[in-house]
Amino acid sequence: MQRVELFERIRRDRRLENASVRELARRYAVHRRVVRQALDSALPPQRKEPVMRRSALDPAKGWIDEMLRSDLTAPPKQRHTNKRILDRLRDEYGFTAVAYTTLNDYLRVRRPQIKEEADRARMMHEGMVPQFHRPGEEAEVDFAEVWVRVDGKPMQCQLFTLRLSYSGKAVHRVFSTSGQEAFMQGHVDAFRILGGVPTRHIRYDNLKPAVSQVCFGRSRVESQRWVAFRSHYGFDAVLLPSRHRGRP
Repeated sequence: MQRVELFERIRRDRRLENASVRELARRYAVHRRVVRQALDSALPPQRKEPVMRRSALDPAKGWIDEMLRSDLTAPPKQRHTNKRILDRLRDEYGFTAVAYTTLNDYLRVRRPQIKEEADRARMMHEGMVPQFHRPGEEAEVDFAEVWVRVDGKPMQCQLFTLRLSYSGKAVHRVFSTSGQEAFMQGHVDAFRILGGVPTRHIRYDNLKPAVSQVCFGRSRVESQRWVAFRSHYGFDAVLLPSRHRGRP
C-alpha cells in the first residue's frame, strides 16, 4: 500500500469513526508516530528511499500471486495450501531456491493483500449507488466537453459539474482544459460555494475520458496526487460503470 493511501485510510477512519491513535496504529500495524503524521497532513513527510534487499523469493512472486488470485474464485477444497504452492513451484517451475519458512512469511502478508486488491477493484468497477440520499452525504461529478464562444469564435472547453444528490444543487465551472489542476479546482470551488464537503462519498462516471485520465490514468491505479487531494478534503470517490450513468 502506498503511504499516501495509508494516510488517506487513517484520516478517513478518524473522520468517520473518531478512532483513537492507539486503535489506528493497531489496525494498520504502524507506529503511533505514523498515525500522528497522517492526522497532521494528507501528504507523508519526505523520507530517504531504503535500499531494498533482494529476497530469494523474488523470481517466484508473480507465480505465487497468480495462484492466490485463482483461489479467490476456486471452491474451498481446491484452494492452495502453503505446501501445495511450494510443491507447484518445485514441480511446475523448477524453483527450489526458497525455504518453506520464507514462503510462509510471504503468504501470511500477501494473501490478505490479494483479497483486498480484488475487493477494491470490484468496488471500483461496480460502484455503489444507494437508493436513498441524506442531506449533505453524497454528490456526483461530471467533467464533459462544452462549446463556448470567445471573441465570437467557437472554442471547445471542459464543463465541471458537482451536484448534491439530495437537493440537486449544483456548481458549474468552465475550464479551457481537462487537466488535473482544473479538475481539482472545480472541487475546491464547489466545496467553497456549497459550504462543505459531502460526508459519505462523491460519485464519478468512469466513462468520461477526463475523469478517467485525471483520477486514474491508463493503468487504472489512482494517482497519488488525487489520493492526497481526497485525503486532505476528507471524502471518498466511487466510480460508476456505464449502466449507472446520470443521476440515480
